[in-house]
Amino acid sequence: MDEAGFYLLPMTVRTYALRGHTPVLRVKLTRDHLSAIGGITQKGRIFMQQQERAYNAEDVVRFLRMLLRKISGKLLVIWDGSPIHRANAIKEYLATREGKRLHLERLPGYAPELNPQEQVWNLLKRRELKNLCCEDLPHLSQELVRAKERLRHRQEALRHCFAHTLDEV
Repeated sequence: MDEAGFYLLPMTVRTYALRGHTPVLRVKLTRDHLSAIGGITQKGRIFMQQQERAYNAEDVVRFLRMLLRKISGKLLVIWDGSPIHRANAIKEYLATREGKRLHLERLPGYAPELNPQEQVWNLLKRRELKNLCCEDLPHLSQELVRAKERLRHRQEALRHCFAHTLDEV
């Protein structure tokens, strides 16, 4: 699992204009942002939550609880070495009866090529949300949910996210 921020910034999009007239797209610059956390199973199931503020340890615990509700049995979670993943709130949760179903493995240092969720973020950003220009944060949130739902039906692409990481090992 990994966290990815989607920022409402001016971006380059493909557009059309009369020859010699460069199109200008004006956007309001804000410090608003949308944070997302996600996970993927080897069989290609995708899970995601989002919020309009940065994630903290309690939010990560909330995501882990959601995963345990949706996936039965023991659960192996492979995630990066983000400091948020080592917080006391997460350690305390892992010590609970519910948390005992989780086994956490940390990826080595900076190794995005070994993280299947990074491949999912790439698919979302570079394919599903490509050339998207949102009016505001709620619009971005809505489009992210739609993109995730489209991706959810592309099981082969999601399974390839895992295959890609295994090729890197």
